[in-house]
Amino acid sequence: MASKEDINKYSKAKERVKHVKMFYLHLVGYFIVVVLLLYNVYILGENNPYKDFFLWFNSIIIIAWTVFIILHGRWVFKGKTFFSKSWEDKKAREFLEKQKDKDDNTKIWE
Repeated sequence: MASKEDINKYSKAKERVKHVKMFYLHLVGYFIVVVLLLYNVYILGENNPYKDFFLWFNSIIIIAWTVFIILHGRWVFKGKTFFSKSWEDKKAREFLEKQKDKDDNTKIWE
């Protein structure tokens, strides 16, 4: 039987996965809408009397949504960076192991 603590950890992990999934769905929607808005700016004709308004409106949407995506990502990943200290240490150990293997395989004839 699982303890209460294990159940809490599992529910927190499940909730975290849900938040990460929602962030990635939000990011995909963002890219789709940004591409459509940029296409909208591209197809506006030079003689269109509303060109300035649509350029302004689309720019505001893109800027605001970019800020919200950044904030959403910071909240979901809670300030974790891609290149954390543990990642750097792990990579350094991998490079040292590779170098050691390389040095072991390239012995000079005695």
